[in-house]
Amino acid sequence: MMGYSTQFKDHLRSGTTTVARAWAVTRRDGITLGFTDHDLGLTFEDIVFRPDSGMSAKAVAQSTGLAVDNSEAFGALSGNAISETDILAGRYDGAQLRAWLVNWAAPQERVLVFRGTLGEIIRASGAFTAELRGLTEALNVKTGRVFHSRCAAILGDGGCRFDLTAPGYATELEVETVEDGVRFGFATVPGFADRWFEKGRLEVLTGAAAGLAGVIKADRVSGSGTRKIELWQRIAGQVVVGDQLRLTAGCDKRSETCRVKFDNFLNFRGFPHIPGEDWLISYPVKAGNNDGGSLFR
Repeated sequence: MMGYSTQFKDHLRSGTTTVARAWAVTRRDGITLGFTDHDLGLTFEDIVFRPDSGMSAKAVAQSTGLAVDNSEAFGALSGNAISETDILAGRYDGAQLRAWLVNWAAPQERVLVFRGTLGEIIRASGAFTAELRGLTEALNVKTGRVFHSRCAAILGDGGCRFDLTAPGYATELEVETVEDGVRFGFATVPGFADRWFEKGRLEVLTGAAAGLAGVIKADRVSGSGTRKIELWQRIAGQVVVGDQLRLTAGCDKRSETCRVKFDNFLNFRGFPHIPGEDWLISYPVKAGNNDGGSLFR
């Protein structure tokens, strides 16, 4: 945390203060929004902090050590600030958040009192409540490897190391038909086999839902060459005919798929030869050819 400046300390000791709180929310798509509980707007660090969200927050309880510093923020849902549509679309999930105490009469006098992420957001009666999670929240994430026959990596991540920009593994095209934000149709997508994109990603590049993505449940090519893509969950934003999409190949995490489809077996993060449950519960029997050899030939 940034320490209190000498000027800000002097202001707090003066007995008559002009202090407000300000928050900056940086979404995963790079957009930064500023809010303040002062009745007029503030500007610092190239961020305009708006007063029209009605945003306020509980006090932040902080401690030394590894305890998680959490709090909550409250505000009104507004098309000009935080909208219900954007919350439903997941645009604020995991957003970075910074909070300051600031002298609104001299915004250069301020102190950063909280840094973390937005957690669960609850909407009700035209307002929202957002959980604020401190930096130590990341220490609650479980680490370690799972011994399993299938790959533990995510396609394209640091463990997998596969380059998804390689030719033949992604394509960009326009929506031709769309149903409920779940099923998408295309007259033809040449160069990609049936089920090639299954378990892959569909990303929206343009339109009202730009930046949103879904996991592909089914990818089917008909006898006439038309292609139908179905997602596990609907895209929260509105996708219409003509919007640009990117389809990325999927991986079912089997060793054979890693070797044949992606030619990436050297980076396979599973244990394809680990014995299964049948091996664990097997036992010697009298019947059969008991010649002293291995029971598992």
